[in-house]
Amino acid sequence: MSANTIAEPQQPLLPAYQVVLRPLVTEKGMHRSTRNNQYSFEVNPAATKDDIRRAVEELFSVKVDKVRTQNRRGKHRKYKFKQGQTKSWKKAVVTLDGEHRIDFF
Repeated sequence: MSANTIAEPQQPLLPAYQVVLRPLVTEKGMHRSTRNNQYSFEVNPAATKDDIRRAVEELFSVKVDKVRTQNRRGKHRKYKFKQGQTKSWKKAVVTLDGEHRIDFF
């Protein structure tokens, strides 16, 4: 092989409002936000950690320390005589710098 490598084509950057779909406001999430300065979001499944970091910093004007992601599988559900499945989605837990906060309410 030669020393020249072919660069992979990069996907176009998603706008910030298409990366972060909604905040996850739960009891566990509120506990994390007060104790650890961590916030949870439902994000676009195609978004990378760098996309999520850029979008949160742009939308909320904060400094992000760390981003952790989870791919959540849909659950099987039954309704009367039909079976279905909820959609799969991606969750991001974002840790902010010590002096930054996000107020949802």
